[in-house]
Amino acid sequence: MKLDTPSELDRERRALPTTEGGAVRIKDVHIGARTRFIVWLFRKFLRPVLGWMLNGGDGRIARVQLWLASRVCVDTSGLPLEYVVLGRVPGHLLGSIADTSRRVVLYLHGGAFVLPAVPETHVTFVSRLCRDLDAIGFLPDYRLGPFNKYPAALDDCERAYEALLQLGFDPRKIVVAGESAGGNLLLGMLQRIRRRGWPMPSCAIPISPATEMGRMHAPPSRATRYRKDPLLPMVALHKVDEMYARGADASDPELSPLYADLRGFPPLYLLVSDNEILLDDTVLFARRAQGAGLDVQFEVWPIVPHAFPLFARFMPEVRQARTDIVAFAKRYLA
Repeated sequence: MKLDTPSELDRERRALPTTEGGAVRIKDVHIGARTRFIVWLFRKFLRPVLGWMLNGGDGRIARVQLWLASRVCVDTSGLPLEYVVLGRVPGHLLGSIADTSRRVVLYLHGGAFVLPAVPETHVTFVSRLCRDLDAIGFLPDYRLGPFNKYPAALDDCERAYEALLQLGFDPRKIVVAGESAGGNLLLGMLQRIRRRGWPMPSCAIPISPATEMGRMHAPPSRATRYRKDPLLPMVALHKVDEMYARGADASDPELSPLYADLRGFPPLYLLVSDNEILLDDTVLFARRAQGAGLDVQFEVWPIVPHAFPLFARFMPEVRQARTDIVAFAKRYLA
């Protein structure tokens, strides 16, 4: 078994175009031997499984969807958990929707646009955010590929936000967050909110978002990190565009938020790992957001995998990421 050493990782970081000259600061956090071992296990076993799933037919994907959705959330941080319908969108609800004076975490789960929210992972993570923010949480069960194509998932996320507004929740008390494909949908939803003339949420937290859907080989970290990424099988991800975009123009900012007009967006907190292929999706987007004059907080973690805040159960260091997310949200929540 060969684990990455700090010197090897430092050399690779310096090779990345977006991190040359200290332009991107790596978060100063110690990653211990246990987490490095878990990262190795992800690369050795979990990444091939994801590649096998994405390269399978519709039947295989459907079976995986059902298996993941059947996983049980064993810790809701003391909040009641229900599967409800808000407006025209079903999803997991943490807490009571009756008190519209409460704060809300609207969380858009990831999963390459084809995998559902996993209760034991996504719901657990959101329940802890809600506990720390004294909020209720809603995870829209948006429609998935390959059985539904763009813009079905984005339509559902937009409708979920609209449902919260129609119920009477104060947008200044709404936090929107999401990882990976959910981060992509979050940034597309903000464009929809602006176009509709609706009030923006208090802040938004994209975690390892995919911001470029038209080029498998770019931004650069997709080529420089595809062998080392512990979780995402780069070569299989071309299937994501086939299953989700289905012939739509992938340079459309709703599909590729990297090209969006970002004016009017709420404060953003972007997190990504320097060990993942979507590093530069986040780096380039963060730079464009800063250039648009947005209030942007941006952090690159070392060593850990894609969507790392979800893995606090296995990687104790990333609990700090949830603490940082909560501190950021509290600065902007009414």
